[in-house]
Amino acid sequence: MRDHYARNITYLRLSVTDRCSLRCRYCMPAEGISLRGHGEICGLEELVEIARASVECGVRKVRLTGGEPLVRRGILDVCRGISAIPGVEELCLTTNGVALPQLAAPLREAGVDRLNISLDTLQPSRYAYMTRVGRLEDVFRGLEAAAAAGFTGTKLNMVLMKAFNEDEIPDFVNLARRYPLEVRFIELMPIGEGQNAPFLPAQAVLDACPDLRPIEASGVARRYRPPGGRGTVGLIEPMSHRFCGSCDRIRVTADGKLKPCLHSDQEIPLRGLHGEALRQALQGGIAAKPERHHMNETGRSQAGRNMHQIGG
Repeated sequence: MRDHYARNITYLRLSVTDRCSLRCRYCMPAEGISLRGHGEICGLEELVEIARASVECGVRKVRLTGGEPLVRRGILDVCRGISAIPGVEELCLTTNGVALPQLAAPLREAGVDRLNISLDTLQPSRYAYMTRVGRLEDVFRGLEAAAAAGFTGTKLNMVLMKAFNEDEIPDFVNLARRYPLEVRFIELMPIGEGQNAPFLPAQAVLDACPDLRPIEASGVARRYRPPGGRGTVGLIEPMSHRFCGSCDRIRVTADGKLKPCLHSDQEIPLRGLHGEALRQALQGGIAAKPERHHMNETGRSQAGRNMHQIGG
């Protein structure tokens, strides 16, 4: 289905929980967060129903997000239900990787095609500081489990932060030289706690690694290959190079609100809707998708929630 700006909307990012096993400083405040009760978030059947209705409106790719989706009870049932929907061409999941040693193989069996794993530093002390509660070794074990389970095309997502991990850019690029991964560098967006972290443009990656060679883009990512490398490097630049003109996605929060744009405060309630009413609400949200965000002018997102409450 096309929106008013002729963009073909084929991608649903569906959040299954606002809970997370980590407490990353640019995502969650130090004093903690107010979590929604189980009755306030979509049930397993509701999540599958929303995905099915979205596919009937033209969606072909579904990504499960959170919070951390692997802390959601019944996540494997959600994956099985969505992967079985006729018309779903790709089911992906974004995770911090901590639970993958136990869940990588079951996720693969449940129909998940590809994983994105969030990792902002390769230094154990920095990882412990940024996540407040995490251990870097758990993520490495998760990466190994994903490979053993047969996942390919795995993407490693690193959020760029000045004075925190910019000196690690060459180390992350070296991962793309050594392994068949796509290492993606993502510009930090001024949303929620992210407004307090120092911004680093993705151009810093090209400055640090001038031997990177451009290849074809993929979605919103500008892509490069290190000479002789087994993997690729992607740059996601919501601030430096707005990609709103080619945005093909909608988001649904764990409490069942459709967000036509991540950076708009517009939210369309979906819970309690079924059949044609649900499809009409989704179509209305797609039609209401704004032309672009205004973060470059305002210096902040209008999202109205933190990322863990929307879906990363």
